[in-house]
Amino acid sequence: MIYLDRPSWPGRGRLWSHLISDVSLAELHVFAELLGAPRKGFDRDHYDIPAERFPMAVWLGARVVSSRDIVSLLRAANLRRPKHLNPPRPRPHEVSGTDAPVRG
Repeated sequence: MIYLDRPSWPGRGRLWSHLISDVSLAELHVFAELLGAPRKGFDRDHYDIPAERFPMAVWLGARVVSSRDIVSLLRAANLRRPKHLNPPRPRPHEVSGTDAPVRG
């Protein structure tokens, strides 16, 4: 099932919702694609969805829940990925110690 909270998170002059799945990240990515959400909106375990897309997400079948329920559902599904457990990946120049891209 796909869930989202009401748009209440401010950022970049807009309000945002969190879109999650309690089944799999694959289900989440498919739904986000149907919604027209860009992949860059994915953040570890959820998509950030602008308020303008909220009605469409509900129309497509997302169930509206509280922000607290978003976290509970992710934990119950073992899909929660907190920031402190998933540090950002280093940029190529940070790994190699140079400004040149790392070739693999």
